[in-house]
Amino acid sequence: MKSISVAAWPSELIDPSGQRELSSRTTLERGKTMVIDKGLGRHAFSDLLETSANYMDCIKFGFGTAPLYPTDLLLSKIEQAKRCGLTVMPGGTLLETAVQQDVVSAFFRTICRLGFNGIEVSDGTIELSRKLRTELIQEGVKNGLRVVSEYGKKLTGSLVDIQELVVTAEADWQAGSEMVTIEARESGVGVGLFDANGNCAQSLLETVSRSLGGDISRIMWETPLKQQQVLLLQTFGSDVHLGNIQPTEVFSLETMRRGLRSDTFSFGVHVEPFVYMI
Repeated sequence: MKSISVAAWPSELIDPSGQRELSSRTTLERGKTMVIDKGLGRHAFSDLLETSANYMDCIKFGFGTAPLYPTDLLLSKIEQAKRCGLTVMPGGTLLETAVQQDVVSAFFRTICRLGFNGIEVSDGTIELSRKLRTELIQEGVKNGLRVVSEYGKKLTGSLVDIQELVVTAEADWQAGSEMVTIEARESGVGVGLFDANGNCAQSLLETVSRSLGGDISRIMWETPLKQQQVLLLQTFGSDVHLGNIQPTEVFSLETMRRGLRSDTFSFGVHVEPFVYMI
């Protein structure tokens, strides 16, 4: 049977936006997708990578799930993700637990031994002093890990304080964090930018954007719900960084980034209609 390559599709149908296929996973300018894995098994994880590895940049083993896996399965998942060029990290809540239990050094030794190549530094559940938050970021960098930090609390009703976000983000970047994520949990409702229905006031989004200025390219927005992804894409364009994407939604998000779905159809490059010659 004759094999068919991707090139069989016209480039205009692979990426109508003309942006995604030419961009590199390693540049901050490319819109990054962070996927939250809440317990995929070996086969489901392999299937995810087979179909979607090209459209992801980071996989986070959500909250404190990493220690619950059989060690051989955890090692397999980490190695598979790294072979695909992805950053793979435990959830920020696990590091918060390490702080709470006073085993931070053991946490870093363990994740490095297991092969994780990234961490999330957060204080969504506990309180971190600015000094300790900086030290945790710096420890991650020192251990050769890619560090993403997170702003915001997980308690329902905890909304973004814009001035606090700006100050926190600047200090995190100075400490070595590559990006700052704005908390929305895996539910996307009642936290951060989003109300109890998962909606975001456009005025709030514009204020956050204006306050961060040119640093908006170093912000990752947690957007687990489609309506949130559409809003951020329409506001900031296809290269906005989006996180807490469900494994089953990676393809859907990538189609929106490229203008291959009606919600962002305008991202496609407009060309003259094709006329059949009879």
